[in-house]
Amino acid sequence: MERPAQFRDPELETSGDIIGFYPREFFVFDNFASFQVDWQGRRWPTSEHAYQAAHFFETAPELAAAIYEARSAHDAYKLAKANSDKIPENWDEVKVDIMYEICKLKMLQNPYVHEKLLLSGDLDIIEDSPKDTFWGWGPNRDGRNELGKIWMKLRAQLRSGEITVDQADW
Repeated sequence: MERPAQFRDPELETSGDIIGFYPREFFVFDNFASFQVDWQGRRWPTSEHAYQAAHFFETAPELAAAIYEARSAHDAYKLAKANSDKIPENWDEVKVDIMYEICKLKMLQNPYVHEKLLLSGDLDIIEDSPKDTFWGWGPNRDGRNELGKIWMKLRAQLRSGEITVDQADW
């Protein structure tokens, strides 16, 4: 499905005539972006690794360890999805708080992520996934966009001084 050009970085080629792979301006907000996160006593390769492993800390710790070792964020995602029967029953109640904590640490521990968050101005931050209607906006662009909401909350907290980049709570 081709996305309209007005929803893409205006400096990037969006005609659909080529396969462009230059990172988009705010790629840092994506959980698959290569920014390490120190969380739960480990340095995770990406926030996706940390989030997917969190599904299994209590129900299948060996699976959480395997996700930590996954070669890519995509592999971590696939491993978690293949074992969805081991996800705790209360996952839907805790997943947004877990994602918030991981994103907050990603931003605090990676100056470039912090910088890009402030450079996002007052614009809405949207995970423009054409598939995910919970974390993103989904195929009809009417999804919940919970990941975008987390980033906008963090931006507001930075601006208000509620959290600071020198905060060492990790």
